[in-house]
Amino acid sequence: MMLRAVAALVAVLLALTAVPAAQAQLLQGSDDDPVTIEADDGIEWIRDDKVYVARGNAKAVRGTLTVNADTLTASYRPKDSGGSEVYRLEALGDVEIVTPQDTAVGDRAVYDIDQQVIVLLGDNLSFRNGIDTITARDSLEYWEARRLAVARGDAVALRENQRIDADILTAYFGDGPGGENRIERVDAIGNVVITTPEEVVRGNEGVYDVLREVATLAGDVRVTRGDNQLNGDRAEVNLKTGVSRMLPGSGTGGRVRGLFTPERDEN
Repeated sequence: MMLRAVAALVAVLLALTAVPAAQAQLLQGSDDDPVTIEADDGIEWIRDDKVYVARGNAKAVRGTLTVNADTLTASYRPKDSGGSEVYRLEALGDVEIVTPQDTAVGDRAVYDIDQQVIVLLGDNLSFRNGIDTITARDSLEYWEARRLAVARGDAVALRENQRIDADILTAYFGDGPGGENRIERVDAIGNVVITTPEEVVRGNEGVYDVLREVATLAGDVRVTRGDNQLNGDRAEVNLKTGVSRMLPGSGTGGRVRGLFTPERDEN
């Protein structure tokens, strides 16, 4: 282990004088995947703070995940068995996080390697997965091991002509036919609005089954199509067939109301 630590240190020191780009392979994280960092303007080792700082078009690669930013800071710690390990990456400026199936962008990102979670902050936050795009105002979280993404604050999920708005959106991923990462379910909490070319559905919370294209909403639900509206406690909306079902509430006395405006001949 000591030899590996010395080898890593030599690699970093040599990287500082590399032209035009600096590169270093740092010691393994908690699951033994190495972290490779490179940058145009060099890599700085701050021994007392136990950090490496890469500046200028910096890139960190760990397995199939790549983090690009203006500046990258890698924090490391000693291991009980000897040597060191990188446990945290922080990215600043034009951050882009890429996996074989996903791309996320923001102004700042923190990657907790132990928890396998990435938190993005800043303006114009977005997460793209195939035909799906998720945006947020406050933060975007991507949990690798749990295979889910969380968007907080004016969160929006887009797919072709379908849109889901909510205070918080949580997207759950599964394996597609070719083994690719795909969104299978979206949970929405707070001020939920589902918009399609034909209708607008509102509620306090909801669950969208992406594979079936069926959304189930609860709490002060309103389904609006043109001048017609259904009101109730729960609703099931099939975005594929265009069929909406308003259901009575679970408590006693729950009723469904509808307002229908017939079309009129202008003459």
